[in-house]
Amino acid sequence: MIRKFLLLVRSALVLAFATSGPACNLAVAEEWRQFRGPRGDGTVAGESLPVRWSEQEGVTWSVAVPGQGHSSPVIADGLIWLTTAIAEELSEEAKQARLAQIANPQGLEIVDAVSLRALAFDQETGEKKHDIELFRPESLEPIHKTNTYASPTPVIEGERVLVHFGSYGSAGIDTQTGEVLWRNQDLRVDHQNGPGSSPIVWNGLMITHFDGTDKQFVAALRVEDGSLAWRTERSGEMNPKGEMQKAYCTPSIAETASGPELISPAADWVYGYDPATGEELWKAAYGDLGFSTVPKPVIGHGMAYVCTSFMRSRLLAVRYGGRGEVTSSHIVWSSDSQIPKKPSLMLVGEHLFVGNDAGILTCFDALTGKEIWRERIGGNFSASPLFQDGLIYFFSEEGKTTVIRAAPEFQVVAVNDLGDGFTASPAVADGALFLRSQSRLYRLDR
Repeated sequence: MIRKFLLLVRSALVLAFATSGPACNLAVAEEWRQFRGPRGDGTVAGESLPVRWSEQEGVTWSVAVPGQGHSSPVIADGLIWLTTAIAEELSEEAKQARLAQIANPQGLEIVDAVSLRALAFDQETGEKKHDIELFRPESLEPIHKTNTYASPTPVIEGERVLVHFGSYGSAGIDTQTGEVLWRNQDLRVDHQNGPGSSPIVWNGLMITHFDGTDKQFVAALRVEDGSLAWRTERSGEMNPKGEMQKAYCTPSIAETASGPELISPAADWVYGYDPATGEELWKAAYGDLGFSTVPKPVIGHGMAYVCTSFMRSRLLAVRYGGRGEVTSSHIVWSSDSQIPKKPSLMLVGEHLFVGNDAGILTCFDALTGKEIWRERIGGNFSASPLFQDGLIYFFSEEGKTTVIRAAPEFQVVAVNDLGDGFTASPAVADGALFLRSQSRLYRLDR
């Protein structure tokens, strides 16, 4: 009862935020319950985070995380939740025999069996509180060597943590007891490279993309029991090759004068849906090769900023709120120069900061698309950046974090190295920074 009371008090203190961009300054920090935080855009409010650290300094604790997973930590009520996949490996001979049965096995990996699990750690001490097996699939698709079977990030709604493993299933867990409340394995596609899209929660619905090589749709499950609330098929004409129809993007919500819209990038198209019903409101074509898109769209200034493809990525600023096919009327500006394939974008006021997979940073005027500066920080990047108190944090696969000023002039403030690479994105709670590396979970404090 005390825990519920504290949650209600905290929720009552959270201030409403503006929808035109992340420039507003929230006085009270919200809990980090979903991928990229309270607003889903990497903005940290009401916190004072560490700026400098190393393996010897600033690390309050670190703990080993078993298995493999790219899912990012989510935090509520003193617990850090993430997912992992613990594999039973095949012999090299057996692995090659299975991969030989696939038409295009280049870059793929396969294991004999996998246990898909949810883990919870104490925020203050790092002690493991829950280790829950959700699924042990009878048959496994291969995954890309850069992916894992536990890449989608969980989301916390009330006292439930909702976990998602793509076609292998979704589940709801009681955050206090660890009891599995429901499982759903009814929604399936051929991911080809493994699951990637993270769920979001809106008004009691867990909304997730299923963009496979065989089927493409968006679905909403009811948070309380995992039952299907709605399912909407993608309507846009796509490349006839199935491998060009897949995508791994996480949706966002935009508030408009006529109500909320689900901003939903897929292969070849970005869609706007009614999140309550799944009704398609509008769609816009990328106009170029557009598949395997990963970055989560960011919302501001009446536009959704969308990256289009894994092979030749473009950046589109799409005005939402339209109806029907809006390609010619609602794409405000675009850029095809050094756009990320995996990391999401960072919108700060009227500046859009873009860090690509190869460590090239670009600052755009968010309203016009004018390039303000471009610099190279080096490294390889999958994790999405973080903004706090005028600073942007970029986390590399080599374990370095580069902190820059969120400003129209490029300035590096700090470069920190933990020696263990990051593909998961960060989380924040009570002024502490939580980082999941390839093998460990870290808490960093000032």
